Amino acid sequence: MRLDKYLKVSRLVKRRPIAKELCDAQRVSVNHRPGKAGQDVKVGDVVELAYGTKKLRVEILELREQASKEKAREMYTVLSEEFTSDSLS
Repeated sequence: MRLDKYLKVSRLVKRRPIAKELCDAQRVSVNHRPGKAGQDVKVGDVVELAYGTKKLRVEILELREQASKEKAREMYTVLSEEFTSDSLS
């Protein structure tokens, strides 16, 4: 499954074009390598995602073409989650 589609179906990102933009801006990595929107991901891959003030690291548990809100949460497990401050002071 494509990385941008996985991010959308798993609801880690709200819309697929946003997932593509994050990948293009090098704010997504897969297994510690920069993630490209069209890159295939598989079960067991570790995805790191940085957007806004949040850094999220998840492991892929399942791939689905479609998922309800409840099922989407079962597609990954959160390994770490960080919040950073945007202030420069």
